[in-house]
Amino acid sequence: MPPARPRILYVTDLAYPARGRRYCDEDIFLTSRLRDDFDLALCHPRDAAALMGAFDAVVVRNSGPVLTYQEAYDDFRRRAAADGIRVYNPLSGRADMAGKQYLLDLTAAGYPVIATVDGAEDLHRLPEADRYVVKPKLGADSMGLRIVPAKEVHASADGDVLVQPCVDFAYEVSFYFVDHDFQYALYAPHTDRRWQLEPYEPTDGDLAFARRFIQWNGLGHGIQRVDACRAPGGELLLVELEDLNPYLSLDALDDAGRDAFVAAMKTSLHRFLAVPA
Repeated sequence: MPPARPRILYVTDLAYPARGRRYCDEDIFLTSRLRDDFDLALCHPRDAAALMGAFDAVVVRNSGPVLTYQEAYDDFRRRAAADGIRVYNPLSGRADMAGKQYLLDLTAAGYPVIATVDGAEDLHRLPEADRYVVKPKLGADSMGLRIVPAKEVHASADGDVLVQPCVDFAYEVSFYFVDHDFQYALYAPHTDRRWQLEPYEPTDGDLAFARRFIQWNGLGHGIQRVDACRAPGGELLLVELEDLNPYLSLDALDDAGRDAFVAAMKTSLHRFLAVPA
C-alpha cells in the first residue's frame, strides 16, 4: 500500500463578504493545488475545534476577522494547545494574531512603524497632524476605524483604542513571506483604489525593512504579510503585520508567480509536518 498522505483541515469562510475582493476564489484555487500533496477537507472557523482531532494539521486561511466568532476562536486556541494540534500559522504569533498591542510595542522600541499610542497622556509622543486615525485594539479589516480631527483626538484616546497620525502616504505596499522566505510584493499605486494591486519590485532597502518585522515576530513556519506605506519623506512605515490569516491577492500575480507561491507553501507545510508535535 502507498504511504498515507498527510491530512489537512483547511479553515476558511467561503462566504465572507470582503469588500472589493472574493476571498473564496483564493481558497478554491489554493486547495485545488494543495490536493496534489495532501488529503484536504475544508471547514468553517466555527467548526475547526470539533473537527481538528482527525487531521495531522490545521491550516488557517481566509477565515475572516475573529471578532465575529471570538468565543469559538478562543475555544479553538485552547483546545489546539491542550491537544498538541499543529496549527499553521502557529498560534505563537506576536502581531495581529494577538491583537494590536504590537503597534504600541514597536513604536516604543523605535521600529519604523506609524507612531501609535493608546492614551491621551501619550498623545504628545505623536507627530502633530490635522487628523488622526482611531481604531479598536482588537479591530480587524478596518472594523471600527475612525478618522477624527485634531480637536477631538483627546476625547477619543480613552485607553481602549489606538491613535495614530493620519499619514499622507504616496502608496501602500505589501510584502508576502512563506516561513522567512520573501515571495512577492504588491502595491496600490492609486490611493483611491486601494484594492487594485499591481506587482511591485522591491529594493534591497525595502526587503530589509520587511524582514525586520518577520524576524521580530519569530514564527518558524507560516505565511505572513507585511503591510507598509511610503511616507512623505520617502521612508517605509509599518501599517500592519498580518500573521493570522493574511489575504494573499494571488489574482494579482501571473501564472508563474502563483505556481511559485504554491510550491513554496507546499514545501513549508511538509517541513512543518516533519517537526514533532
